[in-house]
Amino acid sequence: MTEGNFDVLILGAGSGGYACALRAAQLGLTVGLVEKGSLGGTCLHVGCIPTKALLHAAEVADSARDASKFGVSASLEGIDMAGVNAYKDGVVSRLFKGLTGLIKSRGITVIEGEGRLTGPRTVTVGDTAYTGKHLVLASGSYSKSLPGLEIDGESVMSSEHALKLDRVPRSVIVLGGGVIGCEFASVWASFGADVTIIEALPRLVAVEDEASSKALERAFRKRKIKFLTGTPFQSVKTTDAGVAVTVEGGDVIEAELMLVAVGRGPSTAGLGYEEQGITMERGFVLTDERCRTGVEGVFAVGDIVPGLQLAHRGFQQGIFVAEEIAGLDPTPINEAGIPRVTYSHPEIASVGLDEAQAREQYGDQVTTVTYDLGGNGKSQILQTAGFVKLVGLADGPVLGVHMVGDRVGELIGEAQLIYNWEAHADDVAPLLHAHPTQNEALGEAHLALAGKPLHAHS
Repeated sequence: MTEGNFDVLILGAGSGGYACALRAAQLGLTVGLVEKGSLGGTCLHVGCIPTKALLHAAEVADSARDASKFGVSASLEGIDMAGVNAYKDGVVSRLFKGLTGLIKSRGITVIEGEGRLTGPRTVTVGDTAYTGKHLVLASGSYSKSLPGLEIDGESVMSSEHALKLDRVPRSVIVLGGGVIGCEFASVWASFGADVTIIEALPRLVAVEDEASSKALERAFRKRKIKFLTGTPFQSVKTTDAGVAVTVEGGDVIEAELMLVAVGRGPSTAGLGYEEQGITMERGFVLTDERCRTGVEGVFAVGDIVPGLQLAHRGFQQGIFVAEEIAGLDPTPINEAGIPRVTYSHPEIASVGLDEAQAREQYGDQVTTVTYDLGGNGKSQILQTAGFVKLVGLADGPVLGVHMVGDRVGELIGEAQLIYNWEAHADDVAPLLHAHPTQNEALGEAHLALAGKPLHAHS
């Protein structure tokens, strides 16, 4: 039987799906939202929110450990993982409760259960079929592994398993030096574990500007986080003490457990996408710049669409699709203008092109400026090192902003405005930044790029 027909039927209630639902309902459309798990998806329950809660707990541990630097008599007695997990789960629970109330208040019909496409714009859940004038695919992602590498949840873990860990491991091997790997490595090092990162690519967080990668690597060395870059994984075996990992070249590294952090794959298998004519590539749903698939009336958003797998990208794509369906003709999203943050200690934040990408496109017209946080009063108060690096076009706009340092993720809002509004250094230089704040570092960098540095050497 057909239970209901909606203006917009959405498969998946993660960041992209629920944002689309909220905006569509706001625009007066009837909305059906299918979800087999909990509203909020990966980001809220096993991704962004719980990992950042762990990272804040790690920051508190570092503050206690280093309190004497600030003339405060304190000591770190240990990490109570039951308490840490209670704090983390409490944050998730409160946000989940708020989201559930918000969805309900907008009159959105939540359909609980595993949905599968059984027609061009039909999703079947159990024995009931639901249809929509427009269908939005938002089925999210899962933690990937490598061929032949079995994740058992005990000695070899995914990030979902790591979030439920009830102890601080003595030693950890993190397979993957991207965002997820570096964030967990940072947490465990702050909690007192011995951490080794194994990364096949030549540097950590290889998607970032090379200067940012080098700065993070220097900071990790100082924190005694070991890492092997340009080192492909070969195999792992379980031992009495935990795991023994063999890397290319034959070296063996042992630890209590291993985290597999080699990225996330699109959750599309077995959902009937290809059977209904959806064009796929390596499990991803291919769309145009307006998030349209090749099937009339069917859109896709979030982690299943090739590109950055970030919650805020999903949010914006979901909003875009709702407005597209409502006939508002929204402006397509500029992928390069999506801000990126790695919440390690120190943080990395960026938006736009890195220096290599800019030089590939614009050659000798590219100019760069790096403002050291050593000249920033608030950064000195916080005892953090790092920089703001600007990549610009001579007599043209800022092409990229790249930052390293504790809390620089909070600066990315202004940085993405500068990039997305195609501001020139001369446009930003006259703007006032409150003193003392880390935001001043952005202002100082633009002063320097405009040829009139203040708290920096010319």
